[in-house]
Amino acid sequence: MLEGIRVLDMASLAAAPLAATYLGEFGADVIKIEQPQGGDPIRGWGVQKDGVGLMWKSVGRNKRSVTVDLRTPDGQALVKRLASVCDVVIANTRPHTLTKWGLDYAALRQLNPKVVMLHVTGFGLTGPKASRPGFGTLGEAMSGFAHTTGEADGPPTLPAFMLADGVASLNAAYSIMMALYHRDVHDSDGQLIDINLIDPLARLLEQSLLAYDQTGAIAHRNGNRWDISAPRNTYRTKDGKWLAMSGSAPTVALRVFKAIGRSDLVSDPDFSDPQRRLKRLVEVDDIVADWIARQTLDEAMKVFEAEEIAAAPVYDIAGLVDDEQMKARNVFVRVEDAQLDSLLVQAPVPRFSESAGIVDSLGPTLGEHTSEVLTELLGLTAPEIDDLRSRRIV
Repeated sequence: MLEGIRVLDMASLAAAPLAATYLGEFGADVIKIEQPQGGDPIRGWGVQKDGVGLMWKSVGRNKRSVTVDLRTPDGQALVKRLASVCDVVIANTRPHTLTKWGLDYAALRQLNPKVVMLHVTGFGLTGPKASRPGFGTLGEAMSGFAHTTGEADGPPTLPAFMLADGVASLNAAYSIMMALYHRDVHDSDGQLIDINLIDPLARLLEQSLLAYDQTGAIAHRNGNRWDISAPRNTYRTKDGKWLAMSGSAPTVALRVFKAIGRSDLVSDPDFSDPQRRLKRLVEVDDIVADWIARQTLDEAMKVFEAEEIAAAPVYDIAGLVDDEQMKARNVFVRVEDAQLDSLLVQAPVPRFSESAGIVDSLGPTLGEHTSEVLTELLGLTAPEIDDLRSRRIV
């Protein structure tokens, strides 16, 4: 679907490179710029097998690795030439550093007015904190997510995965597509996209903002309960497993009461009326939890599925991979790899009726495509590339 779109990914770690990954899954030619010494730090991040970073293998899928020392004038000149023949440039270096290198949007648009540039930073390109470094953890803290996550008497809770980076990357990917549409359909120039690690996650916490603005109420941690829906929680089963349930729709909540043998609650205004039910939230939870605690997970799920109640097992990764729905939809695909033999990775998420996303290769070795790209796109000769290597520019 994106054949003909060329992306220069000169970012590192998670949010910005993930946006490039999504584009590469649908046919964009993604050229990954890395420092010759060490490459993208995500190569050494997380679980390693035989010295190979597993996260890099997934985030680096479908990309061509080119090593260029961006700290040198000759390296900067090479990247400028590459940017001049690309549709999209992706960066997450701090603004003042990019400007010093001559690789900021103002400089690149002089070379290529049609370029769309995504710049992901911790705090955004404007404001008093624009020059500060930032990671996803800070976004999860400042966005309000950590404040509202965790048990009521416990500390603010951070996720054990890249939540802020992931949400930012999704915003970034669709922003790039909008900018390309505007450029190509309306015959316009490219533009700069400013994404940070706080705004996209904060955008999802609408309920907290709306309630605060109109009532002055500040949301607080409440475990797995949510004060706009009941029942809504995770519940332990007789066999020590867990299921999650949401009674967000009024009809679902009433079906729950019938399913657990409490039809009397359906005609009780304190439980049948959604707003009045919220005032009895703890009591509702206790009633549901007591019934579930007397069932195995399979028994409870059989009842809830028969009654069309919104409930699901709380899976660990083994349970998720083994689920029949995941298998039927090929949510995970095994990809062959020269370093690992093969690796099970997430398949591209969007499903289109006429075009499929692909994972045709996992993260390449450092600089694997340097000669190929410099020859193909810039017309450099073998002696010229050898000279750059001898000077450690590439």
